[in-house]
Amino acid sequence: MITYKSVNVQDISVFYREAGPKDAPALLLLHGFPSSSHMFRNLMPLLADRFRVVAPDYPGFGNSGQPDIDQFHYTFDAIAAIMDEFLSVIGLHSFYIYIQDYGAPIGFRLATMNPTRIKGIISQNGNAYEEGLSPAWEPIRKYWQDKSSENGKALLGLLTKSFTKTQYMEGCRCEEAVSPDTWNMDQYFLERPGNAEIQLSLFYDYRTNLERYPEWHAYFRTYQPPALIVWGKNDLFFTVDGALAYSKDLAKCEIHLLNTGHFALEEDAELYATLIKRFHDVTV
Repeated sequence: MITYKSVNVQDISVFYREAGPKDAPALLLLHGFPSSSHMFRNLMPLLADRFRVVAPDYPGFGNSGQPDIDQFHYTFDAIAAIMDEFLSVIGLHSFYIYIQDYGAPIGFRLATMNPTRIKGIISQNGNAYEEGLSPAWEPIRKYWQDKSSENGKALLGLLTKSFTKTQYMEGCRCEEAVSPDTWNMDQYFLERPGNAEIQLSLFYDYRTNLERYPEWHAYFRTYQPPALIVWGKNDLFFTVDGALAYSKDLAKCEIHLLNTGHFALEEDAELYATLIKRFHDVTV
């Protein structure tokens, strides 16, 4: 059974889903843009017999609180700090991280804060290498170089319902397998008053993740966390080269390229669950 809870962290309500025994190996599920813990709704029941699975929503996403942009600094550093405190509040001290999209820069910040608590990494299109960024990033790169209102307005198209749907549909094998609840729910939260400004702030701050890549690579080489890379190879934003790059720094790196897109769980949740359980068996 999945339970739905909220805790207060720095005066922000952090919503999370949880399933599985409290004393089981823990798996922290970190969602991407523009989604929430809802993206793990199909995976969690498949893992709850073996893991304590915890999936939070970040501030400004999903069912968590959305402080005004002048009350909370929407950066990846700030969100990672909230997630770090969230883990302390719920008593999660040693765990595997499952990262997707924005979950990667948040998860790797958590890992470098306290490397010994990370038992392993599972990456679903969670990028950590320059070569993993596709040409679709060019409008955002332009915003990094010139944070003008004109360049910001050009990115508002990334927050429309049509583009949210595209992120789910692009590269998938069977469009009929993807529930419209996915993009409709994401869009509901994106259209809350003030959320566009939050997302633009995170688009701009994403440049700091590239600056952190060398630090994360050093963490990989030093601590050698076992890694399972399961990548939708038709992703609009993150290329196959980003998946393969992990093997440069990680000796224990299992890579699978799936014929699907950015939100691979929509088609392949059962395969992910099988691979994760097998990965756990060989890493304990």
